[in-house]
Amino acid sequence: MDKLKNMQVFCRIVELGTFAAAAREMNVSTMMISKHIRNLENSLTVSLINRKARPIIVTELGQRYYQQCKQLLADLSDIENSIAQSGQVVKGMLRINSPIDFGGIFMVPMINEYQQRYPDVNVLMSLDNAFINLRLGSFDISIVVTDKLDQGVVARKIAQTSLCTYASPGYIKQYGCPETIEDLAEHKCLHYLGTPHADLWRFNKENEEIDIRPQWSFASNNGRALCQAASLGMGIIRSPALSVRSYVQSGELVELLSDYKISSLSVYATYLQRNYYPAKITTFIDFLLDYFAE
Repeated sequence: MDKLKNMQVFCRIVELGTFAAAAREMNVSTMMISKHIRNLENSLTVSLINRKARPIIVTELGQRYYQQCKQLLADLSDIENSIAQSGQVVKGMLRINSPIDFGGIFMVPMINEYQQRYPDVNVLMSLDNAFINLRLGSFDISIVVTDKLDQGVVARKIAQTSLCTYASPGYIKQYGCPETIEDLAEHKCLHYLGTPHADLWRFNKENEEIDIRPQWSFASNNGRALCQAASLGMGIIRSPALSVRSYVQSGELVELLSDYKISSLSVYATYLQRNYYPAKITTFIDFLLDYFAE
């Protein structure tokens, strides 16, 4: 039985979690999936999966083998795509993950212009604030707004912003203006769910990072909802400056505690390091960098 096919089956079992799920996806029987894994383990003379456990457990050797198989299969796919696309149009499915607000506000206009130049590339964009492990193979590119990068990925900076504190003039008139981060304990706060810092707010105090846990009155995983809440005077918001730019320009929000803002919050396009990249990835990254440079 073809070893390459065995490796593909093994990777999908690891990613989907069950033999049955892999069988359904590949439109074959569970018995055939088991046969692929049995032949692979026999050729390697090691156990890759503990079938008796429920759910199945990938052995330590199996985890190592999965990472190497995944890279090998990705390289093979990239080589084939690189050759197939030489002298041809750029095409295919490009899978992107982006934070909810950045993707909704900034990425859609950029993707529109990209697809005008490359109309044969279909773009699937998922909006999610959670950390995305690119090694699982669900996405080609992940856009992240962070001060700490995942090790082992290529990261291209596309923008930089500050992490600041804001409130509406109406809120300040009614409740006063906090002078220090300690004063926030006496204020209504609006919390952004799903950030890498969980329920903490991080500040810069004399070049030292300080975390506080605000007592929030309203929370959401959508920055636009939080900006609207802040503009209505519902509380104080902590947000990247990029996300609230229009509210500040209109006077609906004003910056507070400017001495404590974090000035070096960067936006990156991240993707796995490979020997070969499909044209859909290279053209998108180049277009993304040029778009935001303007």
